[in-house]
Amino acid sequence: MTENGGVQDVADVLRQALELGEDGRWDEMATMLADALDAAGDDDPVLLCWLGVAESEVGNDGAAYEAFRRCIDQQPTDPNVLALAGAGLAQFDDPDAETALRAAALSAPDLLMARLNYGAYLSRAGLFDEALEQLNAGKDLAPEDPIIRAELGAALFLKGDRDAGLEELEEAVAIAPDDSWTRVLYGLVLTEAERFEEGAEELVRAARERDDDSEAMALGALASAIAGWEDAAEELLAKAEYAVQGADATMLHEVESAVRSGPDAARRMLHHTLGPASLRERLQQPL
Repeated sequence: MTENGGVQDVADVLRQALELGEDGRWDEMATMLADALDAAGDDDPVLLCWLGVAESEVGNDGAAYEAFRRCIDQQPTDPNVLALAGAGLAQFDDPDAETALRAAALSAPDLLMARLNYGAYLSRAGLFDEALEQLNAGKDLAPEDPIIRAELGAALFLKGDRDAGLEELEEAVAIAPDDSWTRVLYGLVLTEAERFEEGAEELVRAARERDDDSEAMALGALASAIAGWEDAAEELLAKAEYAVQGADATMLHEVESAVRSGPDAARRMLHHTLGPASLRERLQQPL
């Protein structure tokens, strides 16, 4: 640490670490924060919180959980830290996640991240009325924020209000057209509502933007087959085999068979098998 000591050191380290994160240099960010914590010889909750975020971004789940757990063990009061670390713990089903997220929302009701993260947690726990209270409050704070609109749409859909959920997801995609993950979700909800051609357009566009997502490509291939877009279906089936996230060979074989069998078989698989399973899984994941 520097000769200035204390809080200033934490602020300097955090500023430099966040600059690395903004550039996508998550490995370097994690290393910097871990080194700073070791040098200080104590568990600063702010640095631990962001260490957890950095480790999550590079897929080091064990290290991420440890950092978030150590952060919360310091009993932080900063609502930003509580909201981030609470959401981090929620990914690992840690029961202390709810306490941290609730504390963030209660202590900082005008903090969008607190409302968003607590609402998303409640939604995935099946507490939809409570979730909608938090997410609608977040929407009031930032009506043009695409993440709060998407989370609100997911909560409404999970509750069973499909039309309202679809409307929020449509708005989220309109606000952030480059968010391919939300676009997949939007496309799946459209197909669930039997708006197949619109759903196909969204799923194909998203699949072409998600080079690391073999399942999105499989969904896009099925949607293309339903719409009669044979070239697009073949393109996406071929890409799915080389996706960064290893493709499920059995699933891809079944998708290929359905595509080859024609629109009716593709529709059955998208509407009754792969589509609903993927929709449930994606609705339960953080956006």
